[in-house]
Amino acid sequence: MPDAPDLSVDLAGLRLASPLIAAAGTCGYAHEFDAVLPARAIGAIVTKSITREPRAGNRPWRILDSGAGMLNAIGLANVGVEAFLGEKLANGRAGAGHAPPVPLIGSVAGDSIDAYVRVAAAFAAEPRLAAIELNVSCPNTADGRQFGDDPAALGDLVAAVRAAIADTPLLVKLSPLAPDPIRIAAAAVERGASALTIMNTVPALAIDVESRRPRLSNGMGGLSGPAIHPMAVRLVRLVYEAVARPASVPIIGLGGVMHWRDAAEFVLAGASAVGLGTALFVDPRCPARIHRGLAAWVRRQGAARLADLTGGMEA
Repeated sequence: MPDAPDLSVDLAGLRLASPLIAAAGTCGYAHEFDAVLPARAIGAIVTKSITREPRAGNRPWRILDSGAGMLNAIGLANVGVEAFLGEKLANGRAGAGHAPPVPLIGSVAGDSIDAYVRVAAAFAAEPRLAAIELNVSCPNTADGRQFGDDPAALGDLVAAVRAAIADTPLLVKLSPLAPDPIRIAAAAVERGASALTIMNTVPALAIDVESRRPRLSNGMGGLSGPAIHPMAVRLVRLVYEAVARPASVPIIGLGGVMHWRDAAEFVLAGASAVGLGTALFVDPRCPARIHRGLAAWVRRQGAARLADLTGGMEA
C-alpha cells in the first residue's frame, strides 16, 4: 500500500498536522472541543473572538437553521480578555503552563485600533496562543466591519497590531462584502498580515411569517454553510491570484465546507488550509472524515503532498 500523502501545512510558520482548522466561534474558548473529539483530530483551533471588555452579545434567538446553512447573530459574546486569559484558557485541558495539543489561534475583535492592539498584545505574551486572527468582518455588530471595508483603515489597524506583537503570526479575516476585496487583501498583507482567512459570514435576514418579525433578535444575522461556499471559493481564487500567490502569503479558505470535496475546492482555488464552521455544529466529528477524504483525493491526484495542489485549478 502506498505511503499516506502528507497533509501537513506550514501556515505562516505554524506547522499544522492537518489542514483543517476549527473556525472562530465554533469551539467556544477552545477546550470545549475535547468533549466530542480529541483536539489532535484537527490542525488548529481558533478561539471565539475576544474583546477588551466582556460582551453579553445579543439575546436569543441568536442562532438558526436556515435550510441552506446557518444564521447567527451571537454579537461577539465573550468574557473579555482578562477573564479569557486568567480563567478560560488557564482552565482548559492543557492547563496553566502546558502547551495545548494543537496550536490555538486567538481571535481578536474590537471597536477601535487601541482595543484591538490591547487584546492582541496580551495574546502575543501568552505562550499557549500560537497566532492571532483579527476579526475585522463580523456582520453581527454595529461596528463589526468598520475596518474590513476600508483598505486605509485596515492597513492602519494591521500595522498597529503588528508593531505590538513582534513576529507572532497574524491572520486577518476578510469580509465577503468588501467593495474592493483585492485592495483590502493587499492592504492587510502590505502592512503586516502573515496569512488571510477568507471569508466571514454573509449578512442575511430570516422572517417569521406569522408574527411578521425577524426570527433573530438582532434582526439581521450572518449566513454560513453550504449556501455561501461557491462565493468563498471565488473570493479565495481572486485573492490568491492577485495578492497571496505573488506575496507567498497563505490563505485559510472558510465557508460552507461540509465534505472533503468542499475542502479540495478551496485548495485548488488557492487555500493552504481550510476552516470548518457550520460543519462542526452539524457533526463535531466531521474533521476525521474530511481528513480521510482529502488524503484519498491527494493520492488519486498523484501528489505526495496536499501543498502540491494549492492553487492547482486548471483553466
